[in-house]
This record gives sequence, C-alpha cells and structure tokens, in this order.
Amino acid sequence: MRKSKPKKRILLPDPKFKDILVTKFVNNLMRNGKKNVSYKIFYDAIESVEEKIKENGLEVFKKALDNITPQVEVKSRRIGGATFQIPTEIRPDRKQAIAMKNLILFSKKRNEKSMANKLAGEIMSAYKEEGGAFKKKEDTHKMAEANKAFSHFRF
Repeated sequence: MRKSKPKKRILLPDPKFKDILVTKFVNNLMRNGKKNVSYKIFYDAIESVEEKIKENGLEVFKKALDNITPQVEVKSRRIGGATFQIPTEIRPDRKQAIAMKNLILFSKKRNEKSMANKLAGEIMSAYKEEGGAFKKKEDTHKMAEANKAFSHFRF
C-alpha cells in the first residue's frame, strides 16, 4: 500500500431512515459484530429523543453530531528536542469519525440504565451544546487556539 490509496468501502443506508450516516454511526457503536443489537440501541435512543424533545429524532441526531464535530486538532511534533502541539485542520471524514466516537465514548460514561438511554441523553445534551462530547470539542479548540503560534511548524 505504498503508492495506492485503499478503496473506499460503499456503505448501504440503514433500513429505517435510509441514511448512510446512521449506518456509519451504528458500525461505530457495534461490539463483537452484533449489528442488530446496535441498530436496536440506536433506534430506541432516537425514539426516546423524539418523545422528550418533540422534534424529528434524526434531525436532532444530525444537529447534535454537527455540534460536537471538531474543526481542528493538535498533533505532537518534535522539533529540536522540544515537543510542540501543532494545530492542524481535519479531513471531513475524520471529523465525522471523531464526532461519532466521542458521542459513543461519553454515552458509555453516563449513569443511566440502558445504552439506549445513555445514548439518547448524550444526543440531547450535544443538541443543546452541553455534555461531555461538546466539552471535548471545546477543549480541543481551546488547545489549538493556545498553540496557534506553532502552526508554522506544520507537517
């Protein structure tokens, strides 16, 4: 794989909403190849969000994901014996992946009964621009802003 880039896999849209973004999220949520379990968790979470907010659950999910998507990240780079945190732009597909992984990570840390409830709670707090995943994005942006002086060391 030195020269050629690997081919992008084509994802099929999910059965209920016919959306590829949902399929990507469910694939990230999945454990031990149990895709049906993760679909059930996701759909229950969206249903719960719809009951509590009284809006379209998929739109709330997309807005929440958009709210926690970081624009920049910091990478460590060693220059002349010193290690600098260098802010760099993120590719769009990586932005999406980071947002999804953060949403799942902070959902797991919540104190609620089922994973569907935890995920619903984290989606709602991300929609309202609060919660762990949103705070993580804010911290990343603050770190990048603080190290803006080193951006000329870009890779």
